[in-house]
Amino acid sequence: MLIDSHQALKVLENNWIFIEKRKVALWEYGLFVLGLEKTINQDDINALIKICKNENVLFLQLENLNYKWVQDIWLLTQLGFKKWYYKKFLTPYTAIINLSLTDDEILAKMKPKGRYNIRLATKKWVVVKKVSKTQQNIDEFYKLILETTLRDWFSWNSLDFYNKFLSNLSNSELLLAYFEDKVIAWAIFVFDQNEAIYYYWASTSNSDYRNLMAPYLLQWEAIQLAKKFWSKYYDFLWVATPWEKDCSLSWVTDFKLKLTPEVVNVSDSYIYTNKKFKYKIIEIIRKLRKK
Repeated sequence: MLIDSHQALKVLENNWIFIEKRKVALWEYGLFVLGLEKTINQDDINALIKICKNENVLFLQLENLNYKWVQDIWLLTQLGFKKWYYKKFLTPYTAIINLSLTDDEILAKMKPKGRYNIRLATKKWVVVKKVSKTQQNIDEFYKLILETTLRDWFSWNSLDFYNKFLSNLSNSELLLAYFEDKVIAWAIFVFDQNEAIYYYWASTSNSDYRNLMAPYLLQWEAIQLAKKFWSKYYDFLWVATPWEKDCSLSWVTDFKLKLTPEVVNVSDSYIYTNKKFKYKIIEIIRKLRKK
Protein backbone atom coordinates (compact mmCIF):
# COMPACT_ATOMS: atom_id res chain seq x y z
CA MET A 1 0.00 0.00 0.00
CA LEU A 2 1.29 3.45 -0.82
CA ILE A 3 2.03 5.72 2.06
CA ASP A 4 1.36 9.38 2.57
CA SER A 5 3.08 12.41 1.04
CA HIS A 6 6.74 12.99 1.99
CA GLN A 7 7.33 9.33 2.69
CA ALA A 8 9.00 6.56 0.72
CA LEU A 9 8.17 3.11 -0.60
CA LYS A 10 10.07 0.25 -2.21
CA VAL A 11 7.88 -0.41 -5.22
CA LEU A 12 10.08 -2.58 -7.41
CA GLU A 13 11.91 -5.84 -6.81
CA ASN A 14 15.45 -4.59 -7.46
CA ASN A 15 15.16 -0.81 -7.39
CA TRP A 16 14.43 1.68 -4.66
CA ILE A 17 12.12 4.33 -6.06
CA PHE A 18 10.74 7.10 -3.91
CA ILE A 19 7.13 8.04 -4.57
CA GLU A 20 5.21 10.94 -3.13
CA LYS A 21 1.46 10.63 -3.05
CA ARG A 22 0.06 14.15 -2.94
CA LYS A 23 -3.44 15.54 -2.86
CA VAL A 24 -3.76 17.67 -6.00
CA ALA A 25 -7.49 18.43 -6.06
CA LEU A 26 -10.64 17.70 -4.08
CA TRP A 27 -10.60 13.93 -3.39
CA GLU A 28 -7.95 13.41 -6.08
CA TYR A 29 -4.30 12.43 -5.68
CA GLY A 30 -1.26 12.25 -7.94
CA LEU A 31 1.91 10.16 -7.74
CA PHE A 32 5.29 11.85 -8.18
CA VAL A 33 8.54 9.97 -8.87
CA LEU A 34 11.67 12.10 -8.62
CA GLY A 35 15.13 11.41 -9.99
CA LEU A 36 14.26 8.52 -12.29
CA GLU A 37 17.28 7.34 -14.27
CA LYS A 38 17.50 5.72 -17.69
CA THR A 39 18.51 2.43 -16.08
CA ILE A 40 14.84 1.92 -15.24
CA ASN A 41 13.45 -0.53 -17.82
CA GLN A 42 10.05 -1.19 -19.36
CA ASP A 43 9.03 -3.68 -16.66
CA ASP A 44 9.77 -1.07 -14.01
CA ILE A 45 7.67 1.55 -15.80
CA ASN A 46 4.81 -0.92 -16.19
CA ALA A 47 5.03 -1.68 -12.47
CA LEU A 48 4.69 2.03 -11.69
CA ILE A 49 1.70 2.34 -14.04
CA LYS A 50 0.08 -0.65 -12.29
CA ILE A 51 0.51 1.06 -8.92
CA CYS A 52 -1.01 4.22 -10.38
CA LYS A 53 -4.07 2.25 -11.52
CA ASN A 54 -4.36 0.24 -8.30
CA GLU A 55 -4.23 3.40 -6.23
CA ASN A 56 -6.84 4.95 -8.54
CA VAL A 57 -4.98 8.27 -8.59
CA LEU A 58 -5.34 11.04 -11.16
CA PHE A 59 -1.89 10.68 -12.74
CA LEU A 60 1.68 9.47 -12.40
CA GLN A 61 4.45 12.03 -12.95
CA LEU A 62 8.08 11.06 -13.56
CA GLU A 63 11.05 13.41 -13.42
CA ASN A 64 14.30 12.05 -14.79
CA LEU A 65 17.87 12.72 -13.74
CA ASN A 66 20.34 12.24 -16.58
CA TYR A 67 23.90 13.54 -16.61
CA LYS A 68 24.56 12.67 -20.25
CA TRP A 69 22.04 15.27 -21.46
CA VAL A 70 20.33 12.70 -23.72
CA GLN A 71 16.79 11.49 -23.12
CA ASP A 72 15.18 8.74 -25.16
CA ILE A 73 11.46 9.34 -24.68
CA TRP A 74 10.35 6.64 -27.12
CA LEU A 75 9.70 4.07 -24.37
CA LEU A 76 7.68 6.47 -22.24
CA THR A 77 5.57 7.73 -25.15
CA GLN A 78 4.86 4.15 -26.21
CA LEU A 79 3.58 3.44 -22.70
CA GLY A 80 1.22 6.41 -22.68
CA PHE A 81 3.33 9.21 -21.19
CA LYS A 82 3.69 12.70 -22.59
CA LYS A 83 6.39 15.26 -21.90
CA TRP A 84 4.61 17.47 -19.40
CA TYR A 85 4.13 17.97 -15.68
CA TYR A 86 1.42 18.84 -13.19
CA LYS A 87 3.91 20.31 -10.73
CA LYS A 88 7.65 20.53 -11.30
CA PHE A 89 9.83 19.49 -8.36
CA LEU A 90 13.27 18.93 -9.86
CA THR A 91 14.50 22.06 -11.55
CA PRO A 92 15.76 21.37 -15.10
CA TYR A 93 19.21 22.66 -14.25
CA THR A 94 21.77 21.56 -11.72
CA ALA A 95 25.37 22.38 -10.84
CA ILE A 96 27.90 19.56 -10.99
CA ILE A 97 31.58 18.85 -10.41
CA ASN A 98 33.45 16.35 -12.57
CA LEU A 99 35.18 14.20 -9.95
CA SER A 100 37.83 12.98 -12.38
CA LEU A 101 39.50 16.36 -11.77
CA THR A 102 42.18 16.68 -9.12
CA ASP A 103 41.48 18.63 -5.94
CA ASP A 104 43.62 21.50 -7.21
CA GLU A 105 41.68 21.56 -10.50
CA ILE A 106 38.34 21.57 -8.66
CA LEU A 107 39.50 24.41 -6.41
CA ALA A 108 40.82 26.36 -9.39
CA LYS A 109 37.38 26.26 -11.04
CA MET A 110 35.67 27.69 -7.95
CA LYS A 111 35.04 31.37 -7.48
CA PRO A 112 37.67 33.00 -5.24
CA LYS A 113 35.05 33.46 -2.51
CA GLY A 114 34.30 29.73 -2.52
CA ARG A 115 37.95 28.79 -2.03
CA TYR A 116 38.37 31.52 0.58
CA ASN A 117 35.38 30.33 2.64
CA ILE A 118 36.61 26.73 2.65
CA ARG A 119 40.00 27.84 3.91
CA LEU A 120 38.45 30.23 6.42
CA ALA A 121 36.36 27.46 7.98
CA THR A 122 39.47 25.27 8.21
CA LYS A 123 41.53 28.03 9.82
CA LYS A 124 38.72 28.69 12.32
CA TRP A 125 38.89 25.02 13.38
CA VAL A 126 35.51 24.00 12.03
CA VAL A 127 35.42 20.19 11.86
CA VAL A 128 33.29 18.05 9.52
CA LYS A 129 32.59 14.39 10.11
CA LYS A 130 30.29 11.61 8.93
CA VAL A 131 28.04 10.30 11.69
CA SER A 132 25.90 7.21 12.06
CA LYS A 133 22.24 7.43 11.07
CA THR A 134 20.89 6.96 14.59
CA GLN A 135 17.53 8.30 15.66
CA GLN A 136 19.23 10.78 17.96
CA ASN A 137 21.32 12.22 15.11
CA ILE A 138 18.33 12.38 12.77
CA ASP A 139 16.33 14.16 15.47
CA GLU A 140 19.12 16.70 15.92
CA PHE A 141 19.29 17.26 12.16
CA TYR A 142 15.53 17.79 12.09
CA LYS A 143 15.65 20.38 14.90
CA LEU A 144 18.19 22.40 12.97
CA ILE A 145 16.31 22.08 9.68
CA LEU A 146 13.22 23.55 11.35
CA GLU A 147 15.36 26.46 12.50
CA THR A 148 16.72 26.85 8.96
CA THR A 149 13.35 26.79 7.23
CA LEU A 150 11.86 29.36 9.59
CA ARG A 151 14.83 31.63 8.89
CA ASP A 152 14.95 31.22 5.11
CA TRP A 153 11.26 30.70 4.37
CA PHE A 154 11.26 27.45 2.44
CA SER A 155 9.23 24.27 2.91
CA TRP A 156 10.43 21.19 4.74
CA ASN A 157 9.62 17.49 4.97
CA SER A 158 8.37 15.56 7.96
CA LEU A 159 10.70 13.85 10.42
CA ASP A 160 9.28 10.53 9.21
CA PHE A 161 10.38 11.38 5.66
CA TYR A 162 14.02 11.86 6.72
CA ASN A 163 13.89 8.68 8.78
CA LYS A 164 12.72 6.67 5.80
CA PHE A 165 15.05 8.43 3.37
CA LEU A 166 18.11 7.60 5.48
CA SER A 167 17.05 4.08 6.44
CA ASN A 168 15.83 2.98 3.00
CA LEU A 169 18.84 4.30 1.08
CA SER A 170 21.86 2.36 2.29
CA ASN A 171 24.20 4.71 0.37
CA SER A 172 22.84 7.82 2.09
CA GLU A 173 25.08 9.59 4.59
CA LEU A 174 24.61 12.16 7.31
CA LEU A 175 27.40 14.72 7.75
CA LEU A 176 27.72 17.44 10.34
CA ALA A 177 30.01 20.41 10.94
CA TYR A 178 30.83 21.56 14.44
CA PHE A 179 32.86 24.24 16.17
CA GLU A 180 34.22 23.35 19.59
CA ASP A 181 31.24 21.42 21.04
CA LYS A 182 28.51 23.11 19.00
CA VAL A 183 26.99 21.48 15.90
CA ILE A 184 26.44 24.33 13.43
CA ALA A 185 25.51 22.60 10.16
CA TRP A 186 24.14 19.28 8.89
CA ALA A 187 23.65 17.80 5.42
CA ILE A 188 22.32 14.62 3.82
CA PHE A 189 24.04 13.09 0.78
CA VAL A 190 23.65 10.00 -1.38
CA PHE A 191 26.79 8.42 -2.84
CA ASP A 192 27.16 5.83 -5.59
CA GLN A 193 29.55 5.08 -8.44
CA ASN A 194 27.76 7.34 -10.90
CA GLU A 195 26.98 10.42 -8.87
CA ALA A 196 27.08 11.86 -5.39
CA ILE A 197 24.03 14.00 -4.69
CA TYR A 198 23.67 16.77 -2.11
CA TYR A 199 20.03 16.53 -0.99
CA TYR A 200 19.22 18.34 2.27
CA TRP A 201 20.94 20.76 4.60
CA ALA A 202 20.48 22.74 7.80
CA SER A 203 22.54 25.41 9.53
CA THR A 204 22.46 27.49 12.67
CA SER A 205 20.94 30.97 12.71
CA ASN A 206 23.48 32.21 15.27
CA SER A 207 25.51 34.92 13.52
CA ASP A 208 28.63 34.13 15.57
CA TYR A 209 28.71 30.64 14.08
CA ARG A 210 27.43 31.54 10.62
CA ASN A 211 30.52 33.68 10.11
CA LEU A 212 32.63 30.49 10.33
CA MET A 213 31.44 29.43 6.85
CA ALA A 214 30.85 25.82 7.92
CA PRO A 215 28.59 24.92 4.94
CA TYR A 216 31.49 25.51 2.53
CA LEU A 217 33.83 23.17 4.38
CA LEU A 218 31.01 20.64 4.73
CA GLN A 219 30.62 20.63 0.94
CA TRP A 220 34.35 20.25 0.42
CA GLU A 221 34.52 17.25 2.76
CA ALA A 222 31.52 15.70 0.99
CA ILE A 223 33.38 16.09 -2.33
CA GLN A 224 36.32 14.21 -0.80
CA LEU A 225 33.98 11.48 0.42
CA ALA A 226 32.39 11.23 -3.03
CA LYS A 227 35.82 10.54 -4.51
CA LYS A 228 36.30 7.69 -2.03
CA PHE A 229 33.03 6.22 -3.31
CA TRP A 230 34.43 6.53 -6.88
CA SER A 231 31.51 8.73 -7.91
CA LYS A 232 31.86 10.31 -11.36
CA TYR A 233 29.92 13.49 -10.63
CA TYR A 234 29.12 15.58 -7.59
CA ASP A 235 25.63 17.00 -8.02
CA PHE A 236 24.50 20.05 -6.03
CA LEU A 237 20.92 19.21 -7.05
CA TRP A 238 19.01 22.18 -8.42
CA VAL A 239 19.98 25.66 -9.42
CA ALA A 240 17.98 28.43 -11.02
CA THR A 241 17.53 28.39 -14.79
CA PRO A 242 20.52 30.42 -16.09
CA TRP A 243 18.42 33.22 -17.59
CA GLU A 244 16.09 33.56 -14.57
CA LYS A 245 16.55 36.53 -12.27
CA ASP A 246 15.24 36.98 -8.73
CA CYS A 247 13.68 33.50 -8.58
CA SER A 248 13.23 31.52 -5.35
CA LEU A 249 16.43 29.58 -6.02
CA SER A 250 18.64 32.62 -6.56
CA TRP A 251 20.33 32.69 -3.15
CA VAL A 252 20.83 28.90 -3.11
CA THR A 253 22.24 29.10 -6.64
CA ASP A 254 24.66 31.81 -5.59
CA PHE A 255 26.05 29.51 -2.88
CA LYS A 256 26.42 26.52 -5.20
CA LEU A 257 27.99 28.47 -8.06
CA LYS A 258 30.71 29.70 -5.73
CA LEU A 259 31.84 26.04 -5.69
CA THR A 260 31.48 25.14 -9.37
CA PRO A 261 30.82 27.02 -12.63
CA GLU A 262 29.36 23.99 -14.42
CA VAL A 263 25.58 24.19 -14.88
CA VAL A 264 23.85 21.49 -16.95
CA ASN A 265 20.31 20.58 -17.98
CA VAL A 266 19.55 17.16 -16.51
CA SER A 267 15.83 16.86 -15.81
CA ASP A 268 12.69 16.53 -17.90
CA SER A 269 9.17 15.63 -16.78
CA TYR A 270 6.71 13.05 -18.11
CA ILE A 271 3.15 12.41 -17.08
CA TYR A 272 0.84 9.40 -17.39
CA THR A 273 -2.83 10.34 -17.01
CA ASN A 274 -4.95 7.67 -15.37
CA LYS A 275 -8.22 9.65 -15.27
CA LYS A 276 -8.10 11.64 -18.49
CA PHE A 277 -11.47 13.40 -18.27
CA LYS A 278 -11.03 14.51 -14.63
CA TYR A 279 -7.47 15.61 -15.36
CA LYS A 280 -8.63 17.83 -18.26
CA ILE A 281 -11.30 19.44 -16.07
CA ILE A 282 -8.78 20.14 -13.28
CA GLU A 283 -6.28 21.60 -15.78
CA ILE A 284 -8.96 23.94 -17.15
CA ILE A 285 -9.80 25.10 -13.62
CA ARG A 286 -6.11 25.69 -12.87
CA LYS A 287 -5.68 27.78 -16.03
CA LEU A 288 -8.74 29.89 -15.19
CA ARG A 289 -7.41 30.57 -11.70
CA LYS A 290 -4.13 31.85 -13.13
CA LYS A 291 -5.92 34.48 -15.25
